[in-house]
Amino acid sequence: MPHTTPDAAAVTAVLTGLVSAWERHDADAYGELFTEDATYITYIGTCYRGRRDIVDSHRALFGGFLKGTRLADEILDIRFHGPDTAVVNGRGDTYKGTRPRTLSKIQTYTLVREDDECWRIAAFHNTKRKPLLESISHRLAPALVPAAER
Repeated sequence: MPHTTPDAAAVTAVLTGLVSAWERHDADAYGELFTEDATYITYIGTCYRGRRDIVDSHRALFGGFLKGTRLADEILDIRFHGPDTAVVNGRGDTYKGTRPRTLSKIQTYTLVREDDECWRIAAFHNTKRKPLLESISHRLAPALVPAAER
């Protein structure tokens, strides 16, 4: 989906920056894209609070569980709520080797424009998709299929 306004482009650039920082395994650069008081909820339910917590956890992840991984990201929608707040829904995944065709997580980012005019992520929530359960529920109750997927 093309995002053509300057603010949409700036918001998209923040998410592109996340992918780039992840590729370099640069926890500090990754953390700079979040507000000082950001919240970060992982798909397993861990809630990190504040930029420092996000940086420290990603430094550990990049050196451990997620060492050598890359980040895939796909923006589904950007909505602005006033001039300084954006909500982004997307899909994402971590991977090694070939980028997966189907991304296994659904993500919500809330971004704010701070006093320095930079957009930063104030909140992130990552949820693991359950494609089999989703498919079954859609077959049993077709009205559950999101309008964008009908």
